[in-house]
Amino acid sequence: MAENLPNLNATARLGTGKGAARKARREGLVPGVVYGGGVDPQPINFRYNELYKMVKAGRFLSTLFNLKVEGQEDVRVICRNVQRHIVKDLPTHLDLMRLRRSSRVNLFIPVEFINEEQSPGLKKGGVLTIVRTEVELKVTASDIPEKLIADLDGLEIGDGITISNIELPEGSRAMITDRDFVIANISAPSALKSTDDEDVSGQDDGGIEETEEDNKESSDENSEE
Repeated sequence: MAENLPNLNATARLGTGKGAARKARREGLVPGVVYGGGVDPQPINFRYNELYKMVKAGRFLSTLFNLKVEGQEDVRVICRNVQRHIVKDLPTHLDLMRLRRSSRVNLFIPVEFINEEQSPGLKKGGVLTIVRTEVELKVTASDIPEKLIADLDGLEIGDGITISNIELPEGSRAMITDRDFVIANISAPSALKSTDDEDVSGQDDGGIEETEEDNKESSDENSEE
């Protein structure tokens, strides 16, 4: 299970309210607050440049972080809201929620593919087409998997892997529940597809030529009569 969470560095903010928030922004900081976990809310500040890179990287609202505030114990948090500048679309305020070990959260978990060398389809030249590199799961904060395993052992050309083929951690579930969605499949190589297309085209042309020949013979017979 995942233990090495990305760090989110912050400093405690003494003042509260709009005045303190504006002061933080003038100093190149982004104000925020962390709440929940049976503890009083705490105002904090983040370095703008560091935070901007993390937000821009994506999945910020669905990533579990290790919040580090100087002089305090680290705590697991997830971002519940990022307020942005109405024109520049830059982060101006963060709301973070502390997580207990029993908390349930939605996170994107990466998929790892194994046993490629045991796939007959890939040995024959098939191509592994990956549809999803990660899957959104609802998980318990104390039981977050580092990755999901997609086993390619025994798969032939035309076979695929769906979410039902992947073992999920106990107590977790995929957020997409209305279908058995595809993770990856093994498709035929381009050369084989081209050959198949040519075969089909040749069969069609042969049928046309035979029909035209039959029509000619029929026409000759009618002329003889």
